[in-house]
Order: sequence, then C-alpha cells, then structure tokens
Amino acid sequence: MKVLVTGAAGFIGFHLVQRLVERGDEVVGLDSLNDYYDRRMKFGRLAVTGVAEAEIEPHKMVQSAHYEGYRFVQMALEERETMERLFAEEQFEVVVNLAAQAGVRYSIENPHAYAQSNVVGFLNVLECCRHNQVRHLVYASSSSVYGRNSKVPFSEDDRVDSPVSLYAATKRANELMAHTYSSLYAIPTTGLRFFTVYGPWGRPDMAPMLFADAIAEGRPIKVFNGGDLVRDFTYIDDITEGVVRVVAGEPPTDEVPCKIYNIGCSTPVQLMDFISTMERAFGREAEKVMLPMQAGDVYQTYADTSRLERDYGYRPGTSLSEGIERFVEWYGTENPLR
Repeated sequence: MKVLVTGAAGFIGFHLVQRLVERGDEVVGLDSLNDYYDRRMKFGRLAVTGVAEAEIEPHKMVQSAHYEGYRFVQMALEERETMERLFAEEQFEVVVNLAAQAGVRYSIENPHAYAQSNVVGFLNVLECCRHNQVRHLVYASSSSVYGRNSKVPFSEDDRVDSPVSLYAATKRANELMAHTYSSLYAIPTTGLRFFTVYGPWGRPDMAPMLFADAIAEGRPIKVFNGGDLVRDFTYIDDITEGVVRVVAGEPPTDEVPCKIYNIGCSTPVQLMDFISTMERAFGREAEKVMLPMQAGDVYQTYADTSRLERDYGYRPGTSLSEGIERFVEWYGTENPLR
C-alpha cells in the first residue's frame, strides 16, 4: 500500500512512518519542519528513519538510507501547487494527515498560524484527495474538541460545539470539512481524536518533556491548577498501533463514508500521580510551583474508546509505570536536546 504521512518529522508521525515501512508499505513522509519547537528534535527523528539533515531541501524528495520503502520531502500543506503536483505524481492510496500547527496555548498568541496550517492546509489535503482518487483519508483531530465537557468518559456522541481554544476550533473545523467532502464526493475519511500522548521522541513543549527536563536539571516544575488536572495519558506505541489498524483496515462504507474515533488510554490519571511516577523513574523528587489554570486549558480528558475497539480491535496495553520507564530511559540515552 502506498501511504502519505504528513507531519512525518513530528512525534506521532515519526513513529507511524517506522511502523508502516516495517510492515511493508511504501511511504512518503512530508513535513514543513517549522520552528514551533527546537528543530533538533525533528532532525533527530528524521535521522532515525534514515533521512540526513544535510540532504533536506524544500520540495526535494530524499530517499531514506535505512528503509528502501521510505522517502521524505520538506513541504507545507499550505503550498497548494506543490501539494497538487505531489499527489498527481505519487498517486497515494491512503493519506494520513498528522501535520498541523500544534499547541493549545500557542494558538492564543499566534492565531494566524493555526488558520493557515490547520484550515487552509487541511483544505488542500481534501482537494488533493478528491482529485486523485485517494482510497482513504485518515486525519488527526484532538480531544480538545470536547472543551470543558463535564460528562465522562468523553464519547464521540457528545456535543463538541464549545471549544475553549482556537486550536480546538480548527480541529473541529477539520472534522466538519472532512464530513462535507465525504458527503459531496464520497471520499472515505476517518478522524482520530488523540488524547494526551507521551513517550520517547515526544514534543519538547509538552508536559512530560517539560517535567523530565526540570527533574533532570533540578529545576522547579510548573504545576497548573494546583495539580488538580486529569489526563488520559496514552503511550506512543499504543497510539501508533491504533493508527496502523485504521490505515490497514477497511475505510468507512456508510452512505456518507465519514467516521470519527477517540484514541486514548481510557484510564485517566491525576496529574500529580503522573509526576510522582516520573519522580520515581528518575529517582529524585521535584520541587513544584503551583499555578492557576492556564487560558485555553481544560480540567480533564477521559476517552471512551469502545468504538475503536469494536471496529478495529484497538486495546492499549502499556501501563503508566512501564511507559514512563521507557520514556525516562530514552530521555537519558537518545534525546537529541540533552
């Protein structure tokens, strides 16, 4: 199967690329390589997949030195004409769109970046799929679409019309846009509402990496809402397995071939318990600075993943302690930012 993975230098995209090529798929990875966070992390991930930083140029297709079935191109979703040429030349069977301007809090300070990447860029993906007979579009949504929903666990049937950040609003817009294209043009689309993902090669702007940096360096960690937060922390290998199952499975065949699934752990964890588990893995206690809730943040996330389990056999199996141990081991040995 020939697959395009956008956001291939990102956290989830990097892991997904490896899983797909190792199972025999032909994969093209695409990433804009923007500087939202330290690009050494992105180039480090690419190096693991056999793509050397020195070989990367905008719009140049680079062959992986490690995987015969993997090529990478630096390109932004907003570049309409180059995207159209790429799709026309490659004729992908499946597209996995993980590229987006990430970050809930950053969206408050830089709204235009989100409109361009997450809305205009996603429209370009939809149009390219439409004109090139793509068999299935799988795309990243987010648990942030649930806003301050107090009903738990979060179900795909819950209302999602009250986002509390622009990032969440753009992700909900993606779901509506995908539904429209599925309805108008019969393009099979599947949206995955990711919950909090952690593990090796994670984003340096996310809480797990920020906590690890502070603990390792003996600095205080910032704990928002006084630590009274609940997150559905999901280990990266479980997330990747779920995405692969959707990519390898049959696309939606409903009258409007459009599906949305939660993809998380379904075992929410108190933030202070997460911190305690990481402290044990590092063998040291962190100084904590208690702060109020941040704008755009939510109190809890909690995924009902029964639909994904029913349709694709998804069952996350990595415990919090096991996942954090693996993360801390990677942090001390392979982290390119250390």
